[in-house]
Amino acid sequence: MIVSASSRLTENFDAESWRPELLDVDQLADLFANHRVTAVHDRIDEQLEELISARGPGRVRTPAEWAAAKAEVLQGRDPADYGTWAFYPWSGRLVHVLPRDEFRFVRTDRNRNKITREEQQVLLGKRVAVIGLSVGNSAALTAAMEGVGGAFRLADFDRLGLSNFNRLRTGVHELGVEKTVLCARQLFELDPYLDVEIWREGLTGDSTGEFFDGVDLVVEECDTAWVKIAAREQARERRIPVLMDTNDRGLLDVERFDLEPDRPLFHGRIGDVTSAEVAHLDRAAMVELMVQMVDGSRISPALAQAMTEIGRTLSSWPQLASGTMLGGAIVTDAARRILLGRPQPSGRHYVDLEQLVGGAP
Repeated sequence: MIVSASSRLTENFDAESWRPELLDVDQLADLFANHRVTAVHDRIDEQLEELISARGPGRVRTPAEWAAAKAEVLQGRDPADYGTWAFYPWSGRLVHVLPRDEFRFVRTDRNRNKITREEQQVLLGKRVAVIGLSVGNSAALTAAMEGVGGAFRLADFDRLGLSNFNRLRTGVHELGVEKTVLCARQLFELDPYLDVEIWREGLTGDSTGEFFDGVDLVVEECDTAWVKIAAREQARERRIPVLMDTNDRGLLDVERFDLEPDRPLFHGRIGDVTSAEVAHLDRAAMVELMVQMVDGSRISPALAQAMTEIGRTLSSWPQLASGTMLGGAIVTDAARRILLGRPQPSGRHYVDLEQLVGGAP
């Protein structure tokens, strides 16, 4: 019985798929004929009402006026012909959504006026690169929810393991899925019109430069010293700002290479060390270098103690969901200011909840 069920799932779903198919209504017959659809979500009528309300907030309409307003939007088309049908191959869901511009108009409507319509258009025209998709997953999803970026480039070589579940929003049915694929799916489920690219091998010596082409902002959240340095070398060369959250004491690191192309990496904390010089560090040397990067004198007592236990009683860096979610928020907040040309200087900023809320000295 289990084998039979697995076979049916293999026939219906592409386990490696991560990009939705955007279809017109006349392209749906093949999906149903091939038994690819497991659920249909057609709430276009409610979406039309939200669109009409967003265009004319505060107006009270009679049922006849609602019908007339919808007819004006549809311009004689059947509701099924309006907008886009997004098919998600990994789940079999078929979802009817507004056309792209109207979809985004409604989806970001509640951002106003913290983000104006004009600013939202600027942000949706930006490309954000995210390296490392455990902590980086939160940053990518928060940015996409807020409309900070209409294009995303994602890099990670790893697959989802059970130990990632303490800080990564996902489900047990995703175990073993590549982290790039998982994040891309989540982004497209927020907005099927996004432009998303994935780099399934992460950053390598051959791909590092190409990854940064056309990028407006980099979020670096990996835990490999070589990648952290190489990413900044490339970003500085191309004058791209870099943001990092360390998942400890709410540390946000900002490097404005767009404004300061000669700025030393990590604010000079590692000297003139290059990526080539650290490519083959052993684990102990890498941990020591990472401590320099984040300023070991300012890390939390819990992390400081954990540093001595990595590889002995601890398998890796300790990280918490609360810190990861906070990191997604502060990274997105800084990214928005940078991409809109607002003041956001280089430096390190702490949103330490232990001090701000918990009463720690």
